[in-house]
Amino acid sequence: MKYKIPLSKPVITQDMIEAAINALNNEKLVMGESVYKFEEEFAKYLGVKHAVAVNSGTSALILAYKTINLGNGSKFIAPSATFISTISSAMLLGAKPIFTDINLDTYTIDTKHLEKQLNENNNVKAIVPVHLYGYPCRMDKIVELAEEKSIVVIEDCAQAHGARYKGRKVGTFGEVAIFSFYPIKNMTVCGDGGMLVTNNDEIAEETRKLRDCGRKGKYSHDTLGYVFRLNTVNAAIGLVQLKYLDKWNEKRRHLASIYDKHLSNIEGVTISPKLNGSIKPVYHLYVIRLRNKRMRDALGAYLEYNGIQALIHYPIPVHMQEAYKKYYRDNVVLKNTEIWADTVLSIPLYPELSEDEVKYIVEKIQLFIEKRLYLDKEWVRKGVEWYRKLI
Repeated sequence: MKYKIPLSKPVITQDMIEAAINALNNEKLVMGESVYKFEEEFAKYLGVKHAVAVNSGTSALILAYKTINLGNGSKFIAPSATFISTISSAMLLGAKPIFTDINLDTYTIDTKHLEKQLNENNNVKAIVPVHLYGYPCRMDKIVELAEEKSIVVIEDCAQAHGARYKGRKVGTFGEVAIFSFYPIKNMTVCGDGGMLVTNNDEIAEETRKLRDCGRKGKYSHDTLGYVFRLNTVNAAIGLVQLKYLDKWNEKRRHLASIYDKHLSNIEGVTISPKLNGSIKPVYHLYVIRLRNKRMRDALGAYLEYNGIQALIHYPIPVHMQEAYKKYYRDNVVLKNTEIWADTVLSIPLYPELSEDEVKYIVEKIQLFIEKRLYLDKEWVRKGVEWYRKLI
């Protein structure tokens, strides 16, 4: 279906097109000069020593876990409220997840529940905070808890390029961090792409080898590796996108403030987590929460009917996924996570979205609530159908 207003839309400019053409004409198509320039500029942007470009955020996660030897039954703690790669990338290496619940005010790790899990589980090797929807986790407390038990922190920043916590950009708190450049992210390489960042020289060196067949020299290999390289054309586009990132993030925050203003007084609607003096989100997604699943699904269907794309990120928490249950079973009760999955709805937000379009979206949400269409049997039925299409 072609939407009048899509959920997300990557920005493609003339200088990005020219950079891609230049890379095609003048560079090696794999591991060309633009890859190394992109790594250098991304490291400078964050203020870290090393950035290693790879072919996806999932690949970056696999390499992050691999470089700290997470596997063979070792345990890691992460939220279930995340995209499945956060968890599956470690499980593919043989690691065992321990789930934390989230705080419904931020949709990020509940640090009190994290502390409880750390006290109840021995030999945890890593904590993986996820800056979901571009909203930073409470990193000072997470790092404090990790340091008390000598646990590695791996930040999942796949949705949080440029977000700040207490003045520091996310991705600079942990031993390792990963980013994704998938097309709907705050910045893209116009395809799959990812980045692993670290201040640890050994991890950076190991990552560079692992992404390239375990290559030590041109034809010498001293470890088993993968083919996780980022293509040169993708890197050339990412290099240009990076220059626009802060400007685009500022536009996202501006549009989010308009949503906040108009949606905050609508009964039954909870707005996205807001910025404050300590937290500067980048609104990868603008996510509202409804009173219950029926209301959420009916609104999703109603917005679609009016040409507005809305989605759920994510309708099934990882601990409830069929693929997860095949590998690991436990009595996991994550009350807030399950409420989150049943009630959140992502609505359009991207740099080229106009203020008039935001107001149109708000008007439709207001009308839906004011007319109590969530009680209408026909819209409830359409909501059920809408949800089924998503999963």
